[in-house]
Amino acid sequence: MFQLMVDAEFAAAHTIRGHRGKCENLHGHYYRVQLTVQGNELDQTGMVCDFKQQKRWLRDVLDRFDHRCLNDLEPFREANPSADNLAWCIYHARAGAPDRGVHR
Repeated sequence: MFQLMVDAEFAAAHTIRGHRGKCENLHGHYYRVQLTVQGNELDQTGMVCDFKQQKRWLRDVLDRFDHRCLNDLEPFREANPSADNLAWCIYHARAGAPDRGVHR
């Protein structure tokens, strides 16, 4: 099994509705996202996938969230923009599926 990992960072604000503590207040984070792609074989060029292409894809997805209030974006208008739900959205974007399954 071969793996390739790329990472990117972004900054965003959010509130966690229903949290009984400071996280219910508007606050910001500096997020770091790691994307791991794996495969059983290498392609003709000796790669699992193109590193630069994966990095570009991740940056494009994260630009949607960068310097935004996550609560203002779908699906976080109803679902809490927790790190877990954010990871779920990124995972489904990579898989080409709609943002489903976030915990509301």
